[in-house]
Amino acid sequence: MKILEVKTALKDYPIYIDHSYDELVSAFEKSGLKPSKLCIITDTNVEKYYLETIESMLSEKYDVCHYVFEAGENSKHLGTISDFYNFFVEEKLDRKSVVVALGGGVVGDMAGFAASTYMRGISFVQVPTTLLAQVDSSVGGKTGVDFNGNKNMIGAFYQPDFVFINSETLKTLPYREVAAGIAEAIKYGYIIDKDFLEYCVENKGSIKSLDNNALIEVIYKCCEAKAYVVSKDEKELGLRAILNFGHTFGHSVETLNNFKLLHGECVAIGMVAALYYSMECGNTTKEDIENIEKLLEFFELPIRCDNNVDEVYNQMFYDKKTSSGKIKIVALKKIGEAFIDSSNDVANIKKAIEYIAK
Repeated sequence: MKILEVKTALKDYPIYIDHSYDELVSAFEKSGLKPSKLCIITDTNVEKYYLETIESMLSEKYDVCHYVFEAGENSKHLGTISDFYNFFVEEKLDRKSVVVALGGGVVGDMAGFAASTYMRGISFVQVPTTLLAQVDSSVGGKTGVDFNGNKNMIGAFYQPDFVFINSETLKTLPYREVAAGIAEAIKYGYIIDKDFLEYCVENKGSIKSLDNNALIEVIYKCCEAKAYVVSKDEKELGLRAILNFGHTFGHSVETLNNFKLLHGECVAIGMVAALYYSMECGNTTKEDIENIEKLLEFFELPIRCDNNVDEVYNQMFYDKKTSSGKIKIVALKKIGEAFIDSSNDVANIKKAIEYIAK
């Protein structure tokens, strides 16, 4: 088992990376939590694979209940959060209770947000089961829901007490879900760690075939990079915004397609656009764009969208980084080094969109 420490202004917590759940109860014991009750929140996809196992393990030591909601981004709204609250009240959860987020990014975002607001905040832990959640969304304390069709519009920064990752869960996922997580993993190579990008290129076959050693290395390196960024900027006031590489374009595509494309698929498309934008700014090359396209296509990820330029551009104004009517782009100075471009260069933004739009 590998262990990483995330350090933030309000809370330090560990990330456990293993190939089973054998040490999950031990992780609870080490956390110092003394829960009056554990409430596992999961969705209908994860329920059939892991709920019974996890609940059985935890029930040997704790009082445990669970709530299952319909899987998918369409459940990520305040109505579902209200259902959580009603269940918490029915089960008499109190301030010493702990929410356990068992699932992918949607589960983690929603369970974390419910925990952050119930009784002004109760403890929660992340047990991510998708690669996207394991390498990105479960670490760093971002929680929230979509609102009026806009992604993650309502939420809070709220850190978990620990994160427990079991790489074996990835082998029960459809490959499309795994590939979506690989897109988020590749992102770290472009923004902060060129050596990791080279690792992904050199070991792409092992990663795609879900070799356990390769997966654990990818998860560890991504968590390490994100832990570093979060420790420097917990609430995305500066450096942390680079983690949104590909997301300003990608979120727009995701919303316009009514979430029919997976988040990681949209990030893949968005990264191509962001690299093209960086090239137009004089920082990256056509070869860099060709390289990312080859890598993404190897993992069967999309690199183009069906939307027109103006609708993608107009939707980008709803991005949370936009301020005073100006779109901010996470661009690259070079491979492995990102920055926030606040120039609001409309011409280059539209050129980048034209490149990815079919």
